[in-house]
Amino acid sequence: MRIVLIGFGVVGQGFAALLRDKAAYLRDSLGLTTRLVGVYTHTRGSLYHADGLDPNALLTIIKAGTLDDYPYMPGLGRSWDALRLIRKGEADVLVEVSPTNLIDAQPALSHIRAALESGMHVITANKGPIALAYDDLRKLAAQKKRHLRFEATVMAGTPSIRLAMQSLAGCTITAARGILNGTTNYILTQMESGKTYAEALAEAQALGYAESDPTADVDGWDAAAKALILAASVFNKRLGLDELHVSGISHLTPEHIWSAGEANERWKLIAEVTLEGGKVEAMRLPKSHPLASVSGATNAITYTTDLLGDVTLIGAGAGSQQTGFGILSDLIDLHRSR
Repeated sequence: MRIVLIGFGVVGQGFAALLRDKAAYLRDSLGLTTRLVGVYTHTRGSLYHADGLDPNALLTIIKAGTLDDYPYMPGLGRSWDALRLIRKGEADVLVEVSPTNLIDAQPALSHIRAALESGMHVITANKGPIALAYDDLRKLAAQKKRHLRFEATVMAGTPSIRLAMQSLAGCTITAARGILNGTTNYILTQMESGKTYAEALAEAQALGYAESDPTADVDGWDAAAKALILAASVFNKRLGLDELHVSGISHLTPEHIWSAGEANERWKLIAEVTLEGGKVEAMRLPKSHPLASVSGATNAITYTTDLLGDVTLIGAGAGSQQTGFGILSDLIDLHRSR
């Protein structure tokens, strides 16, 4: 499979490292040979070569400079914009991992549309296009007879989407409830050990779990975007952010945490989607609840079904390698479906 990669930050680099490290396994065990023919970044250059680029060389040069430092080779294209790379580069799959935009999903939405219209399959870890335009993209993919995969948009590499859409096929799913943001779960876990909200947030930022501006995480918007993706893909329900009740954890104090503990409960930021709608809010759960025992930056989701009751999946929800694996798992699934 020939791949164009849009975005070469933490996630894009994690995916490229897996293509390098798992090349022999993919070839020998799965019969899948990959060729990374194009890479685009917004500020650090772009490259295209029909015969493929060396993932190890890309990872080495990006640490110290820009893609312009990639060694010359005949036929190497430099400084192509994203849409030219998608439309003119000879590739089978677009992997879109540019930064998420929850206002209008751009420019990722245009990238994905251009790829599908050009006859490419699409794999994305970008939440914006799936949260805001999944139904339109799904219809376009079906019209073009191409695949749209987005496992890494919810819980990174932990297969939450595949569990619902493939493994639980035949069940009617009536609700999905989950801890879908690792930053807030880490903060709440630290507060339970005695830290204040401010202390726990500062520690999360120092560890790289939280951004310098943590608003999207702590106010619930990141979890809300994932709730929209679940609503669209699992429940075939198109919701907007303005249709969700969304609140975060910044109002919680040590007294809130202590009071819950006295009642044998824990605070968790829960994203919930049902056939009726969705919400994201901090709530107290009994310690016996499967989601209450999930600590640190770990994520979890519980699907309520008619045939199996509650099915809970726990795993990593963020990280370069973990999200890269989510993309790789979609690539493998795409290979098998072909």
